[in-house]
Amino acid sequence: MTTTDYLKLIDEVNEKGKYKADWASLSNHKVPCWYMNDKLGVFIHWGIYSVPAYGNEWYSRAMYDPACSEFDHHRAIYGEQKDFGYKDFIPMFKAEKFDAAEWVSLFKKAGIRYVMPVCEHHDGFAMYETQLNRWNAKDMGPCKDVIAELKGECEKQGLTLCASTHRAEHYFFMNMGRTFDSDVNDPEYADFYGPAVYCEEFHSHDLHKYTADTYSRGASEEWLQDWLVRTCELVDKYQPSVLYFDWWIHNHSFKPYLKKLCAYYYNRAEEWGKEVTINYKHEAFPPTVATFDVERGALTGISPLYWQTDTAIGKHSWGYTTDNAFKGPRQVICDLVDIVSKNGNLLINIGPRADGTITDEETNVLLTMGEWLTVNGEGIYGTTFWKTFGEGETNTSGGYFSDYDEQQFTEKDFRFTYKNGYLYAFQMRPSKEIEIKTLRRQEKHNYLIEGIELLGYDKKIDFTRDTDALKISLDTEFENDLPICFKIELG
Repeated sequence: MTTTDYLKLIDEVNEKGKYKADWASLSNHKVPCWYMNDKLGVFIHWGIYSVPAYGNEWYSRAMYDPACSEFDHHRAIYGEQKDFGYKDFIPMFKAEKFDAAEWVSLFKKAGIRYVMPVCEHHDGFAMYETQLNRWNAKDMGPCKDVIAELKGECEKQGLTLCASTHRAEHYFFMNMGRTFDSDVNDPEYADFYGPAVYCEEFHSHDLHKYTADTYSRGASEEWLQDWLVRTCELVDKYQPSVLYFDWWIHNHSFKPYLKKLCAYYYNRAEEWGKEVTINYKHEAFPPTVATFDVERGALTGISPLYWQTDTAIGKHSWGYTTDNAFKGPRQVICDLVDIVSKNGNLLINIGPRADGTITDEETNVLLTMGEWLTVNGEGIYGTTFWKTFGEGETNTSGGYFSDYDEQQFTEKDFRFTYKNGYLYAFQMRPSKEIEIKTLRRQEKHNYLIEGIELLGYDKKIDFTRDTDALKISLDTEFENDLPICFKIELG
């Protein structure tokens, strides 16, 4: 099907469908119940950039930028960019140990409920079979349709497949290769490196400043049509239950195409009988059209609208690098509890090696989180927020890119969730003597407390409640410093 044919199909589907390409029609689209119940997904940044495994997943841009260390590293290891370009990593990306069944089994053990592979990163290499991009993992490199294999295993093992596409940013991503003699300028590879539009606004590190401005220079109509068609093909081919976008779709030039894409996706989901949503950043969508996402950050309080944090176990790169540093299990688990208490989901990222294996550090975090959820998941899955997210002096910093350092929670910090008449109170660092001031006895308008359990603890819990606090004394030794969860029956 040609681009023209696909554009016609998109218009036909939207004309006949429930949803039209305008915000009024798309507003108040419901966030899926399954999504709000599942709470925890896995993000997967895996692609050609895992071969050089240097810097971060932006290697494909930085290797062409003289202002970046990747530029000199690339020349020292692989030669000049005109002789060995990013395309030349593709034969080295073999994924010879990739096993979708093993991956999904690990995710299931980790308590993951939905799986979000990056189907195409900014580098323009599709991790799936497509008629619209000859540079894809089915025909080159691994010679496998990675997304199809993950979809099949998710369906077998009861997880939900989602999809992330970062195609929008490919418009300018490789553009620093225009500033010197590199293979980006070779017409033979123009369909891989993309327009690589070079201008003052998209120069080197200035890119971040200019693209953050919704009104800054946008994409061409030709590119926007191509982006729309490729995204709709991805939707039709794999029927993802969530569609995730990176930042640049908030640019003014994308707005008409976003409306068409959103209507098309929601109309197709109606045909499939699926509940779906879109993850977006910044102000790309009005608040009740899709689900807001905070990259490597959090909110400081309960959001009235459902939201998500996407962050990585790796501290310095979303994709695999040889010298990445990693968060520990405690930091990730505390993040999960904090986010859920504020009416959100956690999408936690891993970056597999080029051969398809997952690092020991990431595996350890996932398995530890799964063991913890086996005991405490009752207070996470299927819950909603309570009247306050928690108590204590420790809170996350609001905004993007603020999650690198672990929050120093103490035994005085608590987070709350609620489900079916039970309040779940997580003590963020366990202790034998517990005082929850939020649940103190008040002169009037008290919740009754019928009983208290400690999840994973089979002894009776005795408690007292006075005007200072709800007080609990435990007779147990804790194996680690991971949060513990009290299940409180409200009367």
